[in-house]
Amino acid sequence: MIEMKSILLIIGLSVAIQAFADTQVNVVGLFNNKALVMINNTGPHTLTAGQTKNGVKLLSSNSDIATLVIEGKRQMLRMGQAASVGANTASLDGEVNSPVNLYADKSGHFFGDLKINGASFKYVVDTGATNVTMNSADAKYAKIDYANGQKVNMATANGNVLATNVTVNTLYIGTIVLNNVNVTIVEGGSPPFVLLGMSAQNRLNIKRENALMTLSKKY
Repeated sequence: MIEMKSILLIIGLSVAIQAFADTQVNVVGLFNNKALVMINNTGPHTLTAGQTKNGVKLLSSNSDIATLVIEGKRQMLRMGQAASVGANTASLDGEVNSPVNLYADKSGHFFGDLKINGASFKYVVDTGATNVTMNSADAKYAKIDYANGQKVNMATANGNVLATNVTVNTLYIGTIVLNNVNVTIVEGGSPPFVLLGMSAQNRLNIKRENALMTLSKKY
């Protein structure tokens, strides 16, 4: 009798845990009226506009952003972003300094979103870049004062270009917060995305399993 009660208690607890567990959704592909998503680390699943799967409904999407309803809560997610939504909470990408998951695109590149001075940018993980690197237009948009930074010549596929090395006080890589990060600003419109170079990567633990890359903070 006692054993039966114990079994029933375990079953009851399991059901309760499942009922209150958060639903995690990661966006791994974006198209017009279609999105590729991971739901609770399963998939990827293809959702078309209006379709619901495992409690996740895609309202609309384009190549830039997807609008979803997760556990009854409306969420707008860009490529590489995730939302963890429970019955009473909704948070983008989890708690501060929690690991960030990225999924490779069809070319094998890992893209995500970062913020500098409140300005949002798309980044690509680049082991060939010494520093986090961005173009001057993006730097101005982020209100980075680089006039008095260290001037350097930078070799690119299009020849040598003028660049400036500065230190950014705070860099947000999804949920991960890094302080005093070396950033190289290149005059002109290239690179089109922020390059997440080694000045940031050296302060992260990076784990890759097939199409999944997980970033976590070292210090």
